Amino acid sequence: MALMRLLFICSRNRFRSPTAEAVFAAAPGIETASAGIAPDAECPVTEDLIQWADLILAMETSHKTG
Repeated sequence: MALMRLLFICSRNRFRSPTAEAVFAAAPGIETASAGIAPDAECPVTEDLIQWADLILAMETSHKTG
């Protein structure tokens, strides 16, 4: 069974996206990661993460264009 790779995006990758990553990590068939769009994000979003993901979920509409 192929894993579905979910990438959760928020501003600083400190609360929202890491929480979503942890919640969905336990789901069968799902692999998760999280990142932030701000320059001071704990884990900044990268081209590699974007390429890795099957689905990218933004925590706010503004994160889609950031």
